[in-house]
Amino acid sequence: MHKEYKILVVDDEEDIIELLSYNLKKEGFTVHTASDGKKAIKKAKEIIPDLILLDVMMPEMDGIEACEEIRAEETLASTLIAFLTARGEDYSQIAGFDAGADDYITKPIKPKVLISRINALLRRVKDENKQTAATVSLQVDRERYVVIKQDAEISVPRKEFELLALLLSKPGKVFSRETILNVVWGQEVVVGDRTIDVHIRKLREKIGDDTIKTVKGVGYKLQLE
Repeated sequence: MHKEYKILVVDDEEDIIELLSYNLKKEGFTVHTASDGKKAIKKAKEIIPDLILLDVMMPEMDGIEACEEIRAEETLASTLIAFLTARGEDYSQIAGFDAGADDYITKPIKPKVLISRINALLRRVKDENKQTAATVSLQVDRERYVVIKQDAEISVPRKEFELLALLLSKPGKVFSRETILNVVWGQEVVVGDRTIDVHIRKLREKIGDDTIKTVKGVGYKLQLE
């Protein structure tokens, strides 16, 4: 069932690589491995994996740096990246998502749970691909700072524009409130959840109530039909 999917497992601990590889191969995935960030980048360019399981704390180059370099490679734009993090590590999920990660998985993890998480990620990509054609009906023009919906131009304030552009960058992906604040507002001002809610409400009024979905307790995603 999964033979078409290639997974690159990156970790500096040999026993973890062996354990993950064994369970992934058992499920029918094709598995490749690397022991640090630099080797991961080289291997990823060679095989173009569908998914990379990337440890955060590694010698030579850590997972965050490796993720940023991988995301800069055009040929790896559609590769999924899930960070592997040990409990208790001083690791910011926001830093991981900002680097371009699609998910994070805490070690140790039961094999069945890991497989379930991986399948969920791969399904999400399929769902996003189905929506690609739909994004044509909703676009952002960065040169003129206008939103285009079904050939009609909609003027929106800059922050609303940046918020929509972020959500539209990955339809179907849930963006946390923290990520939205960091990307859209950055270090400019101290804003709270209420600020995001107001901007989301205004966007919904302009582009349609059903387009931006609320994921309770997490954040928002763009849902295109």
